[in-house]
Amino acid sequence: MSSKPGTTAEVVKKILSLLPGVDCKGLGGCGRKTCLECAEAIAEGASVALCPACDQKKVDAIAEAMGRDTEKAKDQVAFVFCSGSAAGKERAGMYKTCAEAVEKGFKRGECKDGCVGVGSCVDVCEFGAMKAEDGKIIIDREKCTGCGACANKTACPQNIIHMVPRDATNFIPCSSTEEDDEVTRKICGYGCISCGECERACPEGAVSIIDNHAVIDYDKCVGCVACTVKCRKKIIVDTLHDLTKIKEKVAFVKCSGGYKASEVYKKLGITSCEEAIEKVDPKEYELCTTGCCGQGSCTKVCRYDAIHVVNGTAVVDPDKCVGCKDCTYACPKHLIVMVPYKGQKQVPCSSTDDYEDKAKVCWSGCIACGDCVDNCPNSAIYMEDKHAVVDPELCENCNVCQYVCARRVIKEQSVPEYNYLQREALGIREGE
Repeated sequence: MSSKPGTTAEVVKKILSLLPGVDCKGLGGCGRKTCLECAEAIAEGASVALCPACDQKKVDAIAEAMGRDTEKAKDQVAFVFCSGSAAGKERAGMYKTCAEAVEKGFKRGECKDGCVGVGSCVDVCEFGAMKAEDGKIIIDREKCTGCGACANKTACPQNIIHMVPRDATNFIPCSSTEEDDEVTRKICGYGCISCGECERACPEGAVSIIDNHAVIDYDKCVGCVACTVKCRKKIIVDTLHDLTKIKEKVAFVKCSGGYKASEVYKKLGITSCEEAIEKVDPKEYELCTTGCCGQGSCTKVCRYDAIHVVNGTAVVDPDKCVGCKDCTYACPKHLIVMVPYKGQKQVPCSSTDDYEDKAKVCWSGCIACGDCVDNCPNSAIYMEDKHAVVDPELCENCNVCQYVCARRVIKEQSVPEYNYLQREALGIREGE
C-alpha cells in the first residue's frame, strides 16, 4: 500500500498516463467509451484492473496511484473460434462490414456460424494486432493487448472471437451449432462434430459440449493433451505438441493394386472416385470391383497432406496422418479404415471375389488361401468376405504371416510406439 494519493484530478491524470491511451471506440472490455472515462471510473472506485489492456506492471502502478491494494491483471488475448473459411473466402471484399455479410444470409454449403472474413474486427483493433488474409482472420498474439474490442458483438456479429488466457495452449477453433455431423464434415473439414470424446477424456472436467461444439473452460484447463489425443477430427489446436504424433489411430487403405483401374479411368476422362463408380462397370474392363479407383477423393479432404495417390492407389503416410477420419468418409468404396498407431501387420485388400477372378484383375490381392490364418500363433488373423483381416488387439507384430503368405500381400504398418506424452495423457500404464 502506497502513501495517501493526491487530488482526484491528479489521480485521474496519473491513471490515464498508465492506460493505453488508444480509445477502443467504446467496444473494449472496460465498458467505457474512452480511456478518460475508464480512468475516471477507476478513480471513483472501480477495479484497478478495469482496463483489460493493462499488464500487471501497469495495474500495480494504478493501484499505487490510488493508494489501494493491487489486483491481478486479466492478461488475455483474442482468439477466433473458427479455423475454416467456408464463407470467408466467398465474402471477403464483397461487403463493407461483417454485419452486412451476415445480414445477406448464407449460401448452401456455408457454415452459418463461422467467420465471414470481411474484417470488421480488424477495423476496430487499435493495436494493429489483426489482419485478414484470404478470408481468414489472423491475430498477432505479441501485439494483442487483450482490450476486447474485437470480441464485441458490434465488431463480430457472429460472436466467435473470445478472450482467452495468454498462457493458454489448447484451443477448439469451432463455433458450429450444426446438429448433423455428416453435414459438418461436408461444410468444413475443421468443424467440431460434437462427438464428446474430448469431454469424456478431460481429467479436469474442463471441456463441455455446448450448442453442438466443444468448449474449454480455461479456469479448469491445465494444458494436458488428453482432449487433443481423443479428438476424432484432430481439430483441437495444441501450441505445445505435434498433432501428427499425438494420436491413437491412423488411416490405412485396404488396397495396394489400383494401378490398372486408375489408368483405365484416366483414359476415360474420369476425374473423381465417385464418377468412376457411377459411370463404369469394373467387370467390363476386367478391374477389381472393390479396389481403389485412384482418382484422389480422399486426398482432397486431407488437411495434413498425409494421403497421396501413388501408382494408382491411395497411400497413407502414418507420420503425417493425425487420425481425423475425414478420408474414411470421403472414400466412396469405404476402403480406408482406422488402425492402431503402432507397428503391426495389415492386409491391404478388400476383395470379395473368388480366387480365379482375383487372379485375373490383381497381382497383389488376397486369394484367401488361409495360410496366414492357420499359422498365426495368436489367432490374430481371420477370413472375412474372402480376404484376410488382422485383429489389431491380438496381433503382436511377429513375421509369421508375412513369411507364409505366398503372394506377399501382408504389409507391416511400420509406425512408432506410443510416445510417453500420449500414454501419460490417456492414463496408460506400462504393459497395458
